Amino acid sequence: QVQVQESGPGLVKPSQTLSLTCTVSGGSITDSYYSWSWIRQPPGKGLDWMGVIRYDGSTYYTPSLKSRTSIRRDTSKNQFSLQLNSVTPEDTAVYYCARQNVTHRVYDYWGQGTQVTVSS
Repeated sequence: QVQVQESGPGLVKPSQTLSLTCTVSGGSITDSYYSWSWIRQPPGKGLDWMGVIRYDGSTYYTPSLKSRTSIRRDTSKNQFSLQLNSVTPEDTAVYYCARQNVTHRVYDYWGQGTQVTVSS
């Protein structure tokens, strides 16, 4: 059974960097059938896809966040991470990591989500 779990600070100050880690168990982040995404949901709004890291380590980011976002991985720990620089209160959201089946283009496993609040 695949499990994905987000972890990281719940409170970040404006202008600082938000850093989250997603730990994957029951499956490998280097499996070519899957890619691994970060998705967030601001309060009262819909899901906002942020970016993806593929089985080979390549990345793609949504254009509106590309200049502030970095997704990396540690294959020895089967983890991938999100860094979002220069945060503002508008970055307050529940942040999710999720696995996508690249063949069927469905997100089949999600973390439970972690609340991140940007506030001084």
